[in-house]
Amino acid sequence: MSLPFFYKADLDVSSIDVVLDEATSKHMVQVLRMQNGEHLQLTNGKGDLFTAEIADNNRKRCAVKIVEKFNIQHSTFNITIAISPIKNNTRFEWFLEKATEIGVTEMIPLICSRTEKTAFKFDRMTSILVSAMLQSQQCWLPVLHEPAKFNEVVKSSAQQQKFIAHCMDDAKRSLVDLNNESLSSKIILIGPEGDFTKDEIELALQNHYCAVSLGETRLRTETAGIVAASLLRLV
Repeated sequence: MSLPFFYKADLDVSSIDVVLDEATSKHMVQVLRMQNGEHLQLTNGKGDLFTAEIADNNRKRCAVKIVEKFNIQHSTFNITIAISPIKNNTRFEWFLEKATEIGVTEMIPLICSRTEKTAFKFDRMTSILVSAMLQSQQCWLPVLHEPAKFNEVVKSSAQQQKFIAHCMDDAKRSLVDLNNESLSSKIILIGPEGDFTKDEIELALQNHYCAVSLGETRLRTETAGIVAASLLRLV
């Protein structure tokens, strides 16, 4: 049976005696009813995994002692999904959760001409990523960027492969056919509910993005993001 798994951002390889925050302490002591001497695992979301022993099961400031340290190698693939926020927060949060479970490296909320919702609760979204990382037993927390304008992302991206998925009837190729497994860094742009504008698509093509199709059906924004993440990861 796996040990209970928790997140503490400021852990590093020199950490020995650690005091956990109140929320984590309360969950351990009041919900899981963990006792002194029991073991748990901690990660800092930067690839480090720690096994710790409870020294003082205080429900507000639980103290643990690090007994083992490991470094989990990051995937060689760096997958960035730049995706427009959508009106339905629940659906966008679902995307963030599932993309984290799949193993997406970076996520950029992409502000497009037709993006209807630009407000972004960064702390709330980060907490969803942390929960999904722990649930899927990973030690690397995806990088969540602040919302960025379409033209800024397109002009500054330096990935080896760059894709834009859109719904227009212009020439497109299947993402499956274009995805090159020998190239490790990739970005794909996923548009808002009203799709990208012609000008946005043209700007992306001018900046060496390839127009791609994600299949024969028209997908919701969040579904398109998950399909793209899955196709790029499963090479």
